[in-house]
Amino acid sequence: MAENLLFLTGKLAEKSLKKVLDEVQSNPKTPPFKYRIQQIGVSVAALMTPDLIARRLKETGDADKIILPGLCQGDLAQLEAQYGVPVERGPADLKDLPQYFGHAGVAPDLSQYRVQIFAEIVDAPFLSVAGIIKKAQTYQAQGANVIDLGCLPAVPFPHLADAVKALKALNFQVSVDSLNTDDLLTAGYAGADFLLSLTENTLWVAHEVAATPILIPAKPHSLPSLYRAIEACLTAGKPFIADPILDPIHFGLTNSIVRYQKLRKKYPDIKIMMGIGNLTELTDADTTGINALLFGIISELDIHAVLATSVSPHAVNAVAEADIARRMMFAAKRDDRLPRGYSNGLLGLHDRRPFTYSADEINEIASLIKDPSFRIQISEAGLHVYNRDGIHENQDPFALYPHLKVDDDASHAFYLGVELARAQIAWQLKKRYVQDQELDWGVSTKAQDKTSKTAHREASIKEKVSKVLNKINEADIKLAQDLT
Repeated sequence: MAENLLFLTGKLAEKSLKKVLDEVQSNPKTPPFKYRIQQIGVSVAALMTPDLIARRLKETGDADKIILPGLCQGDLAQLEAQYGVPVERGPADLKDLPQYFGHAGVAPDLSQYRVQIFAEIVDAPFLSVAGIIKKAQTYQAQGANVIDLGCLPAVPFPHLADAVKALKALNFQVSVDSLNTDDLLTAGYAGADFLLSLTENTLWVAHEVAATPILIPAKPHSLPSLYRAIEACLTAGKPFIADPILDPIHFGLTNSIVRYQKLRKKYPDIKIMMGIGNLTELTDADTTGINALLFGIISELDIHAVLATSVSPHAVNAVAEADIARRMMFAAKRDDRLPRGYSNGLLGLHDRRPFTYSADEINEIASLIKDPSFRIQISEAGLHVYNRDGIHENQDPFALYPHLKVDDDASHAFYLGVELARAQIAWQLKKRYVQDQELDWGVSTKAQDKTSKTAHREASIKEKVSKVLNKINEADIKLAQDLT
């Protein structure tokens, strides 16, 4: 049976909403549904509140569900109690309704993953135990499963055992990375879970301690050497992880990927690790794309673990990116789909759908505006600024300034300057722009910063709305950019 949906909206978005819903409804891939749109007497749908809706929406008819604009704030429980049907928010932009229906209103499941992330603290010998713990907590928050303590050649690490014990006391999984057998034995006796990296010549260390060895070739690029170490562990019944070593670009990258493929073909069931820092750290390119490609290969080869580093300034989010990439690739492989539509976390510089409105559509919206507040939108053509006095379009914010007439209002000029700068950056990079919202840089926009900024923005919007409601009738609210 087709679901009956009631969409609540404002005056400015009513026409666009109907057009989009008709397109969605006519798509044979969309689950069947019936809909009704109710415009509840405000100009901008984003400024609806549950209290306002409760006063103005007298009945829901035969609706099975009520859909509100995505940016509508407030607790929806009171509406569900009043009307006796589910109430939920749609997408922030009504042009995203096709995707909303395509996923039946449920975000892709990214809760699962297979790859374990070893996050290396490369400067561990120079840090105090407290400093090591602090960095470990940072990496854990970004998604790391194991904290790797990197040892450096000829650099003393007298507090190695203390660091391992302190991390274990806090329930961290710990690995220690060294070619020095004394370091590896110290770490193993202290309770380390993994030891990087043992060869066929140093494999005896693994029989002295309980830690799981990470095996590498005794000679660079020598798969036979790695095979011998693997066979020794299989014969002894010793758990292990094998790593043929990923080489940097122009120093054997392609051949090293082939080695991983050969290793997986020879041993279909063993656990394999890939150290991804040789690409993320040693390539001057955004690490989001590098991680996406690497984790695609990792997914195809069924690699179980990665060693990630976060040293270079451009690789500062490498661990967090690895976390997103492993979840996205797991979900795509599970669903037998291309890795598209699962997450925007690795789309730092661009968006798949940056321009949701054409210049003609923006002109049509601008013709409906009856108040002096400026709206800013972008299309493929450039930046658009409009209010009741007209619309102006340009690709250069400075060319728009003479039309704004805010020379005698410093705060308003500052606000418009900030928003036009954001709009210009979004237009140049082909990113999504929404007035009064910061640009979304994917994983590079820290979650905690998003939370605090969102809360501040919501408080600011509520304050503005409160002031306006004290001066004018609710039906004439025209201060927000959102058109849903």
